[in-house]
Amino acid sequence: MRTPPLIVHFGAGNIGRSLVGTLFSRAGYEILFVDAAPDIVAALRQRHGYRVVVKDDLPPGAPAVLEVRGADAIDARDGEAVAAAVARADLIGTSVGANVLPIVLRSMAPGLARRTRPVSILFCENLHGVVELARTTLGANLPAGFDLAGRVGLVATSIGKMVPIMPAEVRARDPLEVWGEAYNRIIADRHAFVGPVPGIEGLDLKANFRAYVDRKLYIHNLGHAVCACFGYLHGCTRIAEAMALGEVARAARAAMEASARALTIRYPGEFTEANQAEHVADLLRRFRNQALGDTVFRVGRDLPRKLAGDDRFVGALRLVR
Repeated sequence: MRTPPLIVHFGAGNIGRSLVGTLFSRAGYEILFVDAAPDIVAALRQRHGYRVVVKDDLPPGAPAVLEVRGADAIDARDGEAVAAAVARADLIGTSVGANVLPIVLRSMAPGLARRTRPVSILFCENLHGVVELARTTLGANLPAGFDLAGRVGLVATSIGKMVPIMPAEVRARDPLEVWGEAYNRIIADRHAFVGPVPGIEGLDLKANFRAYVDRKLYIHNLGHAVCACFGYLHGCTRIAEAMALGEVARAARAAMEASARALTIRYPGEFTEANQAEHVADLLRRFRNQALGDTVFRVGRDLPRKLAGDDRFVGALRLVR
């Protein structure tokens, strides 16, 4: 009997469980999460699976429940267990955030050094410069002469899935249950893989990856942030509530359409007026999803970062000028 392929994924949080776990479980992978939360690790070890509740009221109906199977976990602080897992993985992933990622990369290095086969790391971080950070951090922690470029693929991704902050009462009842919208897609840099490239449904490989990073930032992130900021000014607490206000919806649409036109000019081989209009319409529909319960706070927080010169507001303004 053939052994299922293994993905070792650092970060059993909302994106790790709702997106990465769902896609790779469907594709027949075993999923080994590496996490530092004792309750999450213990529950995964005991149950080897969890529930993903799809929150989508378009079309209306009871939320679908997906059961992810074939999952396990190890404690991120167990250095030997982490190294052994990395050494045997068929694919590695991360979704831990900018502050934790350097620590995770250092913990990967001993396992990477033991490997006899090349492997790729899928960075589900939406972090600008993630490949450069990974290259520098791994290079400083691997043995001298290790052929990082030839043995490890550093794969940036663009993550568009919207996952709300889980209510405390749900976390208390079941620490593994996670909610999310129906959208399940990881856009990844086709040229960054080293060794076998996984061909699974929902992993969308792009040759011109930069175009899709810009599209995510200057259409999706911009529109979402405009909705959150205008919604806050109107006293809204949820994104769907803000989108029900004509002024907010019009502002979000206008900003997104301006960026869409500029991106069509910048990337004529990737985007057309038609596919950009379809993309904007789909995002606006998803922003209106009442069942998701996404909040103005979650989408609008960390405003200083979002006002940086290369981020969604100022970066989009520079794009359209």
